[in-house]
Amino acid sequence: MFKKILIANRGEIALRIHRACKEMGIQTVVVHSTADANAMAVRLADESVCIGPPQSRDSYLNIHAILSAAMLTGAEAIHPGYGFLSENSQFARMIEEHGLVFIGPKAEHIDTMGDKVAAKQTAQKLGLPVIPGSPGAVLDAEEGKAMAIQMGFPVLIKAASGGGGRGMKVVRKAEEFIEQYRTARSEAKANFGDDTVYMEKYLEKPRHIEVQIFGDRHGNAIHLGERDCSTQRRHQKVVEEAPSPALSDEARQEIGTRAADMIRQMGYVGAGTIEFLWENGQFYFMEMNTRIQVEHPVTEMLTGIDLIAEQIRVAAGLPLQFKGENIRFRGHAMEVRINAEDPETFIPSPGEIKTFHAAGGLGVRFDSAVYSGYKIPPYYDSMVGKLIVHGRTRDECIARMKRAIRETVVDGVKTTLPLHEWILEQPEFVSGDYNIHWLEKKLSAKTS
Repeated sequence: MFKKILIANRGEIALRIHRACKEMGIQTVVVHSTADANAMAVRLADESVCIGPPQSRDSYLNIHAILSAAMLTGAEAIHPGYGFLSENSQFARMIEEHGLVFIGPKAEHIDTMGDKVAAKQTAQKLGLPVIPGSPGAVLDAEEGKAMAIQMGFPVLIKAASGGGGRGMKVVRKAEEFIEQYRTARSEAKANFGDDTVYMEKYLEKPRHIEVQIFGDRHGNAIHLGERDCSTQRRHQKVVEEAPSPALSDEARQEIGTRAADMIRQMGYVGAGTIEFLWENGQFYFMEMNTRIQVEHPVTEMLTGIDLIAEQIRVAAGLPLQFKGENIRFRGHAMEVRINAEDPETFIPSPGEIKTFHAAGGLGVRFDSAVYSGYKIPPYYDSMVGKLIVHGRTRDECIARMKRAIRETVVDGVKTTLPLHEWILEQPEFVSGDYNIHWLEKKLSAKTS
């Protein structure tokens, strides 16, 4: 097992990784920008190294600075968390070239699954159903238009290297195609440095279902159930829950088994998430994230398995501690992402937190790195923390989440806590009858 791990991230995920390391008896090194000098993870780490100014490109995306910090402190492995360099294959390769261990999958799997076109082709080859669409990249607007007409509108143009809704355009009419195609390519180039796009049939009322998977170096591959991430705004997840209220036990078992079979055939190592759209009883592969997810605590609450600790164990060459047949799913879990944003306009609200109090009690977990007096910097993602609850039933889970939201205090900045309280009161959410477009339409109707 590793004696020292460098954590190449910030905020709540850096603190989450630190906690797992300390429970495993592993020393931690946390790198940080000048803006994060007083971050909780920096304060608690055994060692910390400043790697640059506030801008991400000069600090958390500075591969050479991170590697220098690892070599300087004698770290044996690097955990990238999520975001930043977590799905950067060059980073993974350079870590290995320096004799260190990347706590994540093989670089070639990051490459394959990071390209949406290659990922879709790989999934189809390995037996997963995919959304009907272009066989590969759409390189010409007129050819794409002809293909869309043959496929039938509406269609969705998506950035091959994208995520988070950027470089993604819904086209409902043939006469709109050329303009939307060009806009999607322009956004893809600006956000990801790659203007490659592909196209697929647009589903009108799908749910976003993702399966948590894990593989090790000994040929073992398992799934740890699904999460329903259909409550979204601008393709960004807002509320996640498990198990999905839409799936039957047979459906979740089938898709979980097929996801585990896929990564077993790939020889995939580490944690990952295979994401699907589900509509009218049919699953369609969407993409794969080759990292730990923001919403991983939902699965931890259901299974009692520490996914970060398991990542570290697998990276150290140890076999998975759990076999699929031994995993037990208990009750219902839910997570809300609390952002420092105006709950009505969603404008970021950085600043100093005057008073902070985390909710507690039975079945309540608050993953955050903020504290009273902490100044939320304007340079990074606006997430303050994640409130996660567990209940014996979905109804109990919703009631507990309502109580926990009202108990949480974050004064000094605006947050999305009121938004989450409102969502939990909506009849469609309470009944579980919602899809990925539901929240956007509900918010639009609310403000009109």
